[in-house]
Amino acid sequence: MTGMDEPFPPSFHPLIPPWFLDTYGPPTAVQAAAWPRIAAGEHVLALAPTGSGKTLAAFLDAISRLVRGEYEPGRLSVLYVSPLKALNEDIRTNLREPLASLRARFEREGAAFPDIRVETRSGDTPASDRRRFLARPPSILATTPESLAILLASPRGRSVLSEVRLVILDEIHAVLDSKRGAFLACQIGALSLLAGEFRRVAL
Repeated sequence: MTGMDEPFPPSFHPLIPPWFLDTYGPPTAVQAAAWPRIAAGEHVLALAPTGSGKTLAAFLDAISRLVRGEYEPGRLSVLYVSPLKALNEDIRTNLREPLASLRARFEREGAAFPDIRVETRSGDTPASDRRRFLARPPSILATTPESLAILLASPRGRSVLSEVRLVILDEIHAVLDSKRGAFLACQIGALSLLAGEFRRVAL
């Protein structure tokens, strides 16, 4: 367990720790414990109450890798899977708003910030957005177990998913003891056969 006095891994872009501290204050316990493990390439299960920053804990290492160029912004590197219906609102609060704030910080510091695009895909996603996704994949995709299965069944969808490096499974407790959970496990297994082994972070 990494101590709270050094919660930020040295692999983080140097502008990320001061931005985080100025924006959110000191990291929560789950953030300080998860970041070093995620940065080290470990699979992580993060358990903490609602509002403790688990989602940003899962995403921040990937954002740093995108900024540093380790993940290519023009390819789908990060997959976020949630069983919740309020997918768009969840991603707006937990990812799009922090990214906008971080971009502003980089611009003030005169540092380059890549085009990190975030998209959501569910049963309500318009056909035009689905076509755009296949033609120009985002850096980060937030989706549901069912929409992931549809992508894996499509040759073009599999092509986009083939370079996923990190999978974040949110609200994992909501599906663990259900048929939907077994269905999701099958999709993650199929994805690993397609993309090779990737880091997994469950929340």
